[in-house]
Amino acid sequence: MRWKNCSGKLRKYTNAGAPVSLLFMSDLWAEQRGKMLGAVEPLAVRMRPRSLDEFAGQEQFLGPGKLLRRMLEADRMTSVIFYGPPGTGKTTLAEVIAAHTRRHFERANAAAIGVKEVRQILDQAVARLTDPNGGRKTILFLDEIHRFNRAQQDVLLRDVERGTITLIGATTENPFFAVNSPLISRSQIFQFQPITEADIKTLLRRAIDDEQRGYGKLNIEIDETALDHWATACDGDARRALTALEIAVLSCGSDEGAKGQRGEGADRIVIDLDAAQQSIQRKAIDYDPTGDAHYDVISAFIKSMRGSDPDAAVYWLARMLEAGEEPLFIARRIAILASEDIGNADPRAIQVAASAYTITERIGLPECQLTLAQAAIYMATAPKSNASATAIWSASSDVRNNRTVPVPKHLRDTHYKGAKQLGHTGYEYAHDSQTGWVDQDYLGVDKTYYTPTDRGYEKHIAAFLEWLKGNQKPES
Repeated sequence: MRWKNCSGKLRKYTNAGAPVSLLFMSDLWAEQRGKMLGAVEPLAVRMRPRSLDEFAGQEQFLGPGKLLRRMLEADRMTSVIFYGPPGTGKTTLAEVIAAHTRRHFERANAAAIGVKEVRQILDQAVARLTDPNGGRKTILFLDEIHRFNRAQQDVLLRDVERGTITLIGATTENPFFAVNSPLISRSQIFQFQPITEADIKTLLRRAIDDEQRGYGKLNIEIDETALDHWATACDGDARRALTALEIAVLSCGSDEGAKGQRGEGADRIVIDLDAAQQSIQRKAIDYDPTGDAHYDVISAFIKSMRGSDPDAAVYWLARMLEAGEEPLFIARRIAILASEDIGNADPRAIQVAASAYTITERIGLPECQLTLAQAAIYMATAPKSNASATAIWSASSDVRNNRTVPVPKHLRDTHYKGAKQLGHTGYEYAHDSQTGWVDQDYLGVDKTYYTPTDRGYEKHIAAFLEWLKGNQKPES
């Protein structure tokens, strides 16, 4: 007896030469394995939309008449980068595109694939495109593209530029920092936003009613407050909301109830607010200490204090602390703001900032949150002036870019023998004057760097400078 491979089938030949066709063992069990794998898929995977119409959210570029929808409907996809927080539909939309497009679809994760595998995909794409029997284009979906280093990303560049492949890159990192500039310039960036509470509730109801992929065959009674809680607590992450629903269904129903049918006599699965609260984990705040959220939230914190909004400042402070931000980092930013944005409009602000830093350093969390909140509120409600900051910035620019101003001779050091021989004379000691001030030149050039405002304490400084100017001797 002998075996022969014939076009994907095994043929067994008897000694008499009569063939008996057998499928590969992989083909024999493929359907059964598919059913088994589908049975263990989480609800969030089973409920992934199968079409553009089922996709929830991202109306800003996927709504009727919007750019990406027009591209898909016309089958005119160019390379794109999907950028946004987890659970907002980046991978899901890529799979919808795979089902919708007439192109060959390749999927890979940058964390699990190397340059060799990428080159193989690119070579296959070229062969597929130049096949005289087909000439089919290829879409490469590369999840977590930010995990590719610059050299790995460069491997994609030539084929993206030539149009051999259409790249869909997905990332939670800002692509302007995480993706090579040449790839950025050849791709359209679509920024995904957290899914709205209304869309989350729509997805939850769809999962409850769907008899094939969801819980439509079960007798579920769910309180509206439970849906509201999940829609809020998931923080725009559809995956977390669907996972919470799945946990609630599995934990609130008996085995019989989980297998029951809708209608009279079927065991009920009752999900109320308490069950909903227990089924969703504590909100994982989107805050990578080295990523976009870190810089975006601290920026919002600083701008809220500068804009004199204590409520916003306290919220962003709480957001950072809850996410695990280093308290001393926050204290440093408060200290910088005290000088940059308040300055001499309230000289006490820098003292408050210094005290807050010292206390934060000594006592740490959780108690230092009180000190940081007090300092942030003080900064937000203090009068504002950046006159001191603009003064040093302007002076530094002159030092860097203009000719160096020599020190006037009467201001130079005289604490050594021979200073008078060098002409270092003529300095007038201010305290010898009855007013504590004498009219003499301290810079050598006519230049004003500091212009105080009329806010807070600076209005007194402005009045003092006006008095000085009024008592200067007229130039001869």
